[in-house]
Amino acid sequence: MLEPLQTALDPEQLLDLAHRHGVERAEVYTTASQSAPVFFEANRLKQLESVQAEGVSLRVWCHGRPGTAVAYGPVDPQLLLERAIAASALHPPEEYLGGEVRQQVLPSTGVVVPVANLIESGQQAIAQLRQAYPELICNGEWSCEQETVRLLDSRGLDLTQTDATVSAYLEAQWIRGDDFLAVGEDGIGRQLFEPATLTAEILRRLDWARESAETPRGAVPVLVAAKATDLLWGTVQAALSARQVLDGASPWGDRRDQGVLNSALTLRQDPTRAPYDCPFDDEGTFTQALTLVEAGQLRQFYSDRRCGQKLGTGSTGNGFRPDLGSAAQPALANLVIDPGTASLEQLIAGIEDGILVDQLLGGGPGISGDFSVNLDLAYRIRHGAIVGRIKDTMIAGNVYRILNAPLGLGADSRWIGATWTPSLRLQEISITGRE
Repeated sequence: MLEPLQTALDPEQLLDLAHRHGVERAEVYTTASQSAPVFFEANRLKQLESVQAEGVSLRVWCHGRPGTAVAYGPVDPQLLLERAIAASALHPPEEYLGGEVRQQVLPSTGVVVPVANLIESGQQAIAQLRQAYPELICNGEWSCEQETVRLLDSRGLDLTQTDATVSAYLEAQWIRGDDFLAVGEDGIGRQLFEPATLTAEILRRLDWARESAETPRGAVPVLVAAKATDLLWGTVQAALSARQVLDGASPWGDRRDQGVLNSALTLRQDPTRAPYDCPFDDEGTFTQALTLVEAGQLRQFYSDRRCGQKLGTGSTGNGFRPDLGSAAQPALANLVIDPGTASLEQLIAGIEDGILVDQLLGGGPGISGDFSVNLDLAYRIRHGAIVGRIKDTMIAGNVYRILNAPLGLGADSRWIGATWTPSLRLQEISITGRE
């Protein structure tokens, strides 16, 4: 079992100090982490690192006004408190929204993987790629990180969670004359995974890219590989946020229990799914399973305490801090898109003439859903088979229209950030290529 990591600053001491200074409410949020990343460059082990970090956020209410001060590493408690009190004078009054008071050290998850095992896994993965393609230049990073988060306040709330996560990224660079191709794959879990988890996907992409193909023109069916679906899900997550509803930015603000997506789509939150399992949010509310969209019908929005109060729905346990210096705001703890039953190969076989999008260049669309992005890696599909790689290609469209049109879902779900998603076969997207 993992032991919680300790911070240099005693949170209880900080709360006691705030109380003695007459602060009405005080909240302390601490993080402590240690990791051992292993870097590979040009097929060789390049360097090892040992990284330790800790941070503390103190939020106080003085005369009804909130103020926050943040520090990293060792810090003088008195100085941190003075900064928080001074910051409170700059803010308007704000109601303190405290939730249920609990004291609990949550069960730790994951295991710490020795550096030697990380090195061996990286070397094996590179060797597997170069056995098939000796000319490849491979770069990568393997890491095991342990982190402890603790949240406590002057009312008696005290929650602690510790976990360990293993992550890996591997990139293969293939240079053929003037043609340069870079294919990357990543993985994340609670324990070390087999190198083939990464290499099999890279090898498949390299095989598809052996030949070049012409880019189709106009609107054609597009198969979006799971690793590229963040083009779509970022906009959907924003539309489901209570904050966007309150700001009047979400197009779904008044569409509860109405159809907003294709009926093949069911979107849920599952905060118990590793490795992004999350028992409580940054406001001390326990997370919960949510059905956000069911068979295309909007069921609910996710919310923090303040947005939930304004909407009259209460918090769904989704108040998370973008950083230590920010107040909590609505964010999801694992978005899960229910998969289909078709393999990626079966999805490809169902396309007469279209493309497979694998890697994107540039950012995705905003809340409007409109996008126009360049493709970093994509393939032409003809008669149900991939015939080669296409280059200098751009796709454009609108997320909401695309996800309301007929589509197919794969059975090949994987993590893209904290989103568990399959590949999607879309009816058509507008495509342009260099003449």
